[in-house]
Amino acid sequence: MTNDEFDLLDELYFLQSYQYLKSSLEWEDDKLLMNLSQLLEKGWIRCYAAPENEIFDALPLTEKGKTYYYLATKEGLLTHNTL
Repeated sequence: MTNDEFDLLDELYFLQSYQYLKSSLEWEDDKLLMNLSQLLEKGWIRCYAAPENEIFDALPLTEKGKTYYYLATKEGLLTHNTL
């Protein structure tokens, strides 16, 4: 797990909007979308169109990824907490 992935997972213990993540981490869009994509590929986060509407085919994250919500999975939290 990279430092960026760790920092991002740290924000995803609860469902968070893309805009919240961008504001909280102060990352550029490219960096945030890249890290979100990597975590999705690893199965460490889930993606939602709305708080109760999970998206199962979100990749690749494009401009639409900026409208989504994100949440760490159990596997992501366990990985995050073992470091």
